Amino acid sequence: MINRRHIRVKVMQSVYAMLHSHNDDIIREEKFLKHSILKMYDLYVLNLQLLIEVQKLAAKKIALSKKKILATKEDLNPNNKFLNNKVINTLAESISMEGYVELNKLNYWEDNDEYVKIIYDELQKSDLYKKYLATKEDSFKIDKVFVLDFFKEIIAPNEKLGEYFEDKMISWVDDIPFVNTWVVRSLSKFKENKTFVLSSLYKDEDDENFVSKIFQKTILKHTEYEVDIENKTPNWETDRIADIDMILIKMAITEFINFPSIPTRVTINEYIEISKDYSTEKSSYFINGVLDKISKEFIKNKRIVKIGRGLL
Repeated sequence: MINRRHIRVKVMQSVYAMLHSHNDDIIREEKFLKHSILKMYDLYVLNLQLLIEVQKLAAKKIALSKKKILATKEDLNPNNKFLNNKVINTLAESISMEGYVELNKLNYWEDNDEYVKIIYDELQKSDLYKKYLATKEDSFKIDKVFVLDFFKEIIAPNEKLGEYFEDKMISWVDDIPFVNTWVVRSLSKFKENKTFVLSSLYKDEDDENFVSKIFQKTILKHTEYEVDIENKTPNWETDRIADIDMILIKMAITEFINFPSIPTRVTINEYIEISKDYSTEKSSYFINGVLDKISKEFIKNKRIVKIGRGLL
């Protein structure tokens, strides 16, 4: 499921796009934001589905080898360890995943089977695959370790696959690392003799509402927040502050004021971390300093009112 950190990143991107396009249709932009998050779920399912498709291709190759006129002993008695992999077979039997694929028409691998072949060929050449086939032990644990390594070492870092995903949807460029972690986490949680059910996109209703609220409030109040920022950066002209830094600070102010259950320090730390990935080298120090000053003033003036342990 998507976490708050990545929700903030998606909102940041949408706020940036809206402000720079000078578009004032907040309803349309919010719909696009939510669509972008939903499509990230498609990317998650596609990665899991790819494991199944590679196994299907392996099965076809083995079946064709058996039909050779001059079939070898190895062709007639193939190593079926990969075909019998318990983790991939559990995925293939998942009604939850099958239903999602059909409902959302995720026929990517049927239409673009060359990417399945690319992954299959790379897998076949790998020492990981050869070692797995040579393993005498037949256990769920061995199968799971192999699938995790298969994904982490071959699927996730594959550049051609990454380029394909980026071509399909531009927002996936930033989603791929998060989705890869999500897939690994899901595979790690696999348990023997348990059916696989797709988890929810959002942790709960609060997280889903968080998307709309922080986006709307930031957009509607962004000019007002610029005054607060100017007051705390007397040596800086607003146009000298990096665009992403301004947006992150504005989003943080939105959280300060509108989310009483999120501790102020948590908010500051979250936006500092995001700035390290998306802004300049010194942005984290700048954002920390500005938000620290603003938060102290807001607490003093009671513009920030936290509940429970929020002020700690």
